[in-house]
Amino acid sequence: MEKTDNKQKSQVKDDPSFAMTAKGVRLMIYGVLLMALGYVLMMGGGSDDPNVFNYAMFDFRRLVLAPLVIIGGVVLVAVSIMRRGKNKQQ
Repeated sequence: MEKTDNKQKSQVKDDPSFAMTAKGVRLMIYGVLLMALGYVLMMGGGSDDPNVFNYAMFDFRRLVLAPLVIIGGVVLVAVSIMRRGKNKQQ
């Protein structure tokens, strides 16, 4: 009977109950917030009058910075998903 108990204990150690760790979840939340920040940076630049052209929609913030921030958020989410937690063996 002792052998089955030891075998069951070793299976519990090797089988994690949740794939992501708390740090991974935090990284995912930070990535989503970073993507939201990128979309906020991309907003604006339009004109209320359709006859007036506004060059503000072609500035550095909307064409370069915001997409880079969004890509950074996507990479952070991917890293948080692919990241492996430390195996805590007792």
